[in-house]
Amino acid sequence: MSKDLIIQNKAVATDDYNQLIDNISSLWVTAKEKAINAVNTELLEANWQTGKYIVEFEQGGKVRAEYGKQLLVNLAKDLTLKNGRGFSRSNLLYMRKFYLSFQKSETVSHILTWSHYFEILKCDDPLEMQFYMKQCINEGWKVRELKRQMKSCLFQRLALSTDKEGVLALANEGHQVMKPQDIIRDPFVLEFTGLPQKKRYKENELEAALKANMEHFLLELGRGFAFIGRQYQMLIGSRLFKVDMVFYHCILKCYVLIDLKRAEIKHGDIGQMNLYLNYFQTEVCQPDDNPPIGIVLGARKDELLMEYALQGITNQLFAAKYQLYLPKREELQAQLDTLLSNEE
Repeated sequence: MSKDLIIQNKAVATDDYNQLIDNISSLWVTAKEKAINAVNTELLEANWQTGKYIVEFEQGGKVRAEYGKQLLVNLAKDLTLKNGRGFSRSNLLYMRKFYLSFQKSETVSHILTWSHYFEILKCDDPLEMQFYMKQCINEGWKVRELKRQMKSCLFQRLALSTDKEGVLALANEGHQVMKPQDIIRDPFVLEFTGLPQKKRYKENELEAALKANMEHFLLELGRGFAFIGRQYQMLIGSRLFKVDMVFYHCILKCYVLIDLKRAEIKHGDIGQMNLYLNYFQTEVCQPDDNPPIGIVLGARKDELLMEYALQGITNQLFAAKYQLYLPKREELQAQLDTLLSNEE
């Protein structure tokens, strides 16, 4: 056998061997995923059934009132002695709430884990609870991402920008991005930058902090954003202009330009962004791209001034506020409750 033929046979054998490794590896990855999903399904079912048993026991009047107050405490001690960890009073309380919140077991999504539901069940408002469940499913949030969005009061911030019908749709369907207005959150919450609220900082410091925390910023911006670049240069005539941050929105199929202002948004900032949008529309966008979107993001804005500044502009251009601290949930919820009651 020639030397070339031996080398060729070895190469074929190596390729076949590598394919064997890939096939077995894929088999075990799939098997592990199925096993994890099966365990998760059984765990959710067990937690739901535990909650059901507790509620039915309470409703059956099988305990005296004074004993009923201690039911979960006693259950926690006895179940832990018999079965080990996992039956704290807190866990049992949430299992009970799990059943009461989803009394039809088919409404429980097995895409989510018990850790997801444990966080979601901390909501008191059924609409808010339903919203976060839908968003976790729609956007594939991990538990860490869910915690951050709940802490930043995403539901209340989105709900306050709509009406009662919109709030109900938000709860039942999650946040759907169908048009440019849907990507605006007013205010955007940027607490992850670590910049102190009252410290004087420069716009490039905020920009650098956002880039350094891009994963968090993309989570705050919402689904569909892909980062293109920072300080994007545009040569217009003999002058060089730079827009702070450029993204591409994969759902809306368009560029999104963001300019950052550390103080109040001025009317001149709106005109400058309109210039950028016109440039992108002519020089950057491809024939199958939708018109670009511009967002001027500032610490403050005068609503009346922005109304006049934006009037007559045909480009998709928005002025929005940002906060370097988490909003007060109680205040937002009170505003939302007022909105819903006024729409009755």
